[in-house]
Amino acid sequence: MKLLWVWIVLVLFSRIRVYGFMDFNETEFLYTQAFSYYNESKPVLNALWVGLTLIQGAAAKGAVCLDGTLPGYHLHRGYGSGANSWLIQLEGGGWCNSIRNCVYRKTTRRGSSRYMERQLAFTGILSNKPQENPDFFNWNRVKLRYCDGASFTGDSENRAAQLQFRGQRIWLAAMEDLMSKGMRYAHQALLSGCSAGGLASILHCDEFKGLFPRMTKVKCLSDAGLFLDVVDVAGGRTLRNMYGGVVALQGVQNNLPRLCTSHLDPTSCFFPQNIINNVKTPLFLVNTAYDSWQIQTSLAPPSADPHGYWSECRKNHAKCSASQIRYLQGFRNHMLNAIKGFAMSRQNGLFINSCFAHCQTERQDTWFADDSPVLGNKAVATAVGDWYFDRSSVRAIDCAYPCDKTCHNLVFK
Repeated sequence: MKLLWVWIVLVLFSRIRVYGFMDFNETEFLYTQAFSYYNESKPVLNALWVGLTLIQGAAAKGAVCLDGTLPGYHLHRGYGSGANSWLIQLEGGGWCNSIRNCVYRKTTRRGSSRYMERQLAFTGILSNKPQENPDFFNWNRVKLRYCDGASFTGDSENRAAQLQFRGQRIWLAAMEDLMSKGMRYAHQALLSGCSAGGLASILHCDEFKGLFPRMTKVKCLSDAGLFLDVVDVAGGRTLRNMYGGVVALQGVQNNLPRLCTSHLDPTSCFFPQNIINNVKTPLFLVNTAYDSWQIQTSLAPPSADPHGYWSECRKNHAKCSASQIRYLQGFRNHMLNAIKGFAMSRQNGLFINSCFAHCQTERQDTWFADDSPVLGNKAVATAVGDWYFDRSSVRAIDCAYPCDKTCHNLVFK
């Protein structure tokens, strides 16, 4: 047994070294590793399971995963009043910023369809049950799998390492395939995404709008995609350094918004705070003010905390010292400053709650349930629906921690 544990520790350590940071596989990671949120095994077991469709024409367009395999998506058809409405959910799953960790990534479902699950549970915003997803349950709902490592924006290759960085081509091939399957006739469309997929939904928002006739109602939703260019606890810029590697390695520059790259460097234009004010299509941001991913891997990663001062705090906010909480309040203030201009636009929406979490639209307990987090008595699903269907404007920003008692805060082992 001791030898087994030694082996497990060595494998995990090597994984961390290869990535430079843990691959935060958002929803799955939270399901399996966090232990302080509500047990979701029953909803997942009772969920709709949807099969994987590989995009057969993608290879001819060079639209392939890191290892050259076909990209794919999971599609559940809409019906009734939702038959001509489409929701596209872009999968998250971190990034790869070097040849070494991209080579590792292509041996996982984040870089190869060979390792992708053949079926996925559709929960939260993807659920087909009106009691779980009141506004979008009968839409055509798509989960586009993520296998490029640059939020669907790269376009280059490294032949020596046998790596294909074709995120932009995957995006285009997937959209073309879905348009041929009826999305071109959509009366309503919503582009959504979680984490790295939330960043992608911002980057591709106006492109998505451009696919449809002017009369089609098109909006975008980013969940936990507001990654901030901030200083870490050691005074460095961990996330900026990582993003710089992603942008340079994967040929992202040409696919970033021209309004941004005309006056800022490409790495800065991979940060949402420098993009959101110029997105023309209506955009809704769902984000926690104390994002668990950013705390663990951007603000206080082990590389910036060699003595482990933050080791307990980054796993469990209840174990943070007063000075650490003050530091996290500064992060919240940075976020609120970053969205000031964005919030002034009437067409945009916000749901910024003061929770320690990451990705709230795909999980049933945080999207729409009896005890979901709320702001102004609205759950995330209600707020997004009110905004999308123009029932009311939604620009909800929570008071600072610890005022919100409805949070499903994450605690990590």
